[in-house]
Amino acid sequence: MKYRLLGKSGLRVSEICLGTMTFGTEWGWGADKHESKKIFDAYANAGGNFLDTANRYTEGTSERFLGEFIASDRDHFVVATKYTLKDRDGDPNFAGNHRKNMIRSINESLKRLNTDYIDLFWVHMWDYTTPVEEVMRGLDDLITQGKVHYIGISDTPAWVISRANMLAELRGWSQFVALQIEYSLLQRGAERDLLPMAQTLDMAVTPWGVLGGGALTGKYLRGETGRVPENSARRSDRSTDIVREVVEIAQVLGVTPSQVAINWIRQRVANVMPIIGSRRVEQLQFSLGSLDLTIPAEMMTRLDEVSKIELGFPHDFLSSEGVKQVAFAGMHNQIINHRV
Repeated sequence: MKYRLLGKSGLRVSEICLGTMTFGTEWGWGADKHESKKIFDAYANAGGNFLDTANRYTEGTSERFLGEFIASDRDHFVVATKYTLKDRDGDPNFAGNHRKNMIRSINESLKRLNTDYIDLFWVHMWDYTTPVEEVMRGLDDLITQGKVHYIGISDTPAWVISRANMLAELRGWSQFVALQIEYSLLQRGAERDLLPMAQTLDMAVTPWGVLGGGALTGKYLRGETGRVPENSARRSDRSTDIVREVVEIAQVLGVTPSQVAINWIRQRVANVMPIIGSRRVEQLQFSLGSLDLTIPAEMMTRLDEVSKIELGFPHDFLSSEGVKQVAFAGMHNQIINHRV
């Protein structure tokens, strides 16, 4: 395991992040405490230090298990948790991005994790009702209080994040240093705005859903069932074509389809730490095998082509030859742009 800097911060985190949404059986498909500990130990023994959870995961069990597992060496681990999602039905202030829920949620997470601080505190998703100023000032207060070291944002439009970081820079508040998004060979929509934004703002990228809900393991081609419905986009004709390409390349390389899917992301995105979760320790061990793999350029091109998407306006418009001709006076190919 090697380590990466978390965006523009100096924090060193392992190049694969362990997702712990599977820690606990409350949702009907996770790992019990014994198996969760085996998964945690396998990850830690491989050199992993970056752990991702949230207040809602398995009704709080994920945080409780994690708190026990890290207790003997708390300062070694980089613990990330989230707020925004509900902790109680029927009460509008027990969910959302606003300060009241932020403070309540982090205090409860600290208790469940049995720790004095959170290394990375995520806004779980944007609620479109809380002002950006309220969110950024509240998060900066948590850092000032020592409850949080760094902040990140998940599942939010690029324009909101850009505005938030610019506001924080102007006001002297802490900025988001990490971005969490869905990203995989089956879901490349983040390439339109979110990934270019992350590169420009020097934000770390921690993708979830990197195996497409298990589809990219090839299990549906083998006739296995799973939690992903048959009418899901992850099981469409397009997805099936992508998975077949992944399986074929995996067979040629002598690796698993999961390792190919993970490494396509690791080789394609700068400063990326894919979030890998599992219900059995064997699944995690297979995923960690991606650390020893490099996909050849020709195979990367095949994967890019089979999974490509239309970027849409204005991206396709601005990259068209006619527009480049008039925007650069016919000299586009003669200009060396170090920013791309």
